[in-house]
Amino acid sequence: MSDREFRPIVVAASGVGKRYESGAATTDVLHDLSIEVREGQTVAIVGASGSGKSTLLHLLGGLDTPSAGTITLQRASLASISEAERCRLRNETLGFVYQFHHLLGEYTALDNVAIALRIRRVPVAEARARAAALLDAVGLQARKHHLPAELSGGERQRVAIARALVTDPKCVLADEPTGNLDNENSDIVFDLLLSQVRSRNAALVLVTHDHALAARCDERLTLRDGRLVRSA
Repeated sequence: MSDREFRPIVVAASGVGKRYESGAATTDVLHDLSIEVREGQTVAIVGASGSGKSTLLHLLGGLDTPSAGTITLQRASLASISEAERCRLRNETLGFVYQFHHLLGEYTALDNVAIALRIRRVPVAEARARAAALLDAVGLQARKHHLPAELSGGERQRVAIARALVTDPKCVLADEPTGNLDNENSDIVFDLLLSQVRSRNAALVLVTHDHALAARCDERLTLRDGRLVRSA
């Protein structure tokens, strides 16, 4: 038995299903799906386009609600707490990285990262100092005061990674974080994401179509016919 099995569970799904309804038509995307993600664990989820990978990530992040089953975050059932408590728990526990960076165009790289702390009411000076340290860690020391339009695609994703990590989350949920990059920048960005997550002993749930990136995670799962299958 590995020591990982003794680490605390950060986020989990138990018997989760997701159904979309449109008039009389229904579409079942996920079926009786269960997963546990522990502190410091990196998990990759691969699958065909439209298989429900992003839907699963949104459920784990509390951005959507399951049609059946339970999602727990830090052992709290998201369905049994108030919306305000869900937002607080999500903000304190999770960091999000998407395929598209979603940076605010009128803010510098520094302030795009600092805003994640300002939402928590961290004082401006402290928020900017912590944001600067994260940008240094992802190799953007000289680009802190540039606007997103002045950055390359890879640099924008590095800013997005810094923004996700600046709050010291227990888990980062990453939805195709390198899907919009060329091979060289994809490797650079994923190397940074993986090293920064591991240095903080945070968990990572990665949705990707790139099997080479998935192979670098501790556990690889395939979403097939709405169910998770452990990959070899």
